[in-house]
Amino acid sequence: MDLRGWNECYFSGQRQAEHFDAGPSKLVTETVQPLPAGTALDLACGAGRNALWLAEQGWKVTAVDGAPAAIEILRRRAAERGVTVDARVADLEKGEYSIEPSAWNLILLCYYLQRDLFEPAKRGVVQGGIVIAIVHITEPGEEPTYKRARPGELRSWFEGWEILHYREGKPDDPAHQRAVAEIVARRGQT
Repeated sequence: MDLRGWNECYFSGQRQAEHFDAGPSKLVTETVQPLPAGTALDLACGAGRNALWLAEQGWKVTAVDGAPAAIEILRRRAAERGVTVDARVADLEKGEYSIEPSAWNLILLCYYLQRDLFEPAKRGVVQGGIVIAIVHITEPGEEPTYKRARPGELRSWFEGWEILHYREGKPDDPAHQRAVAEIVARRGQT
């Protein structure tokens, strides 16, 4: 689906119940729970289910999505919950948001695949910082696409990083049913 289609889904309310009401991703909550709060960047954040949860845990969160309707939902829900999220509309595929190097303790790329974002995301975390990525992968008989990785592809982008978690298969997430690859990777001290 293109960006206009996503915006229409959020505007119509179709994505709200399906994604936001599902709560934050289990991988995000389990990974972040033991960490001290810091700075977090949620790329392709949608309506902000992870961004809002992080803000409620004391994180300073910047959330970016190309769908203005999703960002409006996020801003409204942040106000309702009394938390602050720096929510920005930017088309990531057009490079409208630049990831500042060594600026983030945590970067999320959940259920979004844009291959050219991985290197900037890796440079964007501080030493010891964490990248959490969840991408849809091909299933038997399918070919990789620009939005669906091949099995093993996600892990290959984090060679030399400390892999804290890696899994491929059906997600433990009621909002997503297609096979995924998920990784939690920590940037080394070099």
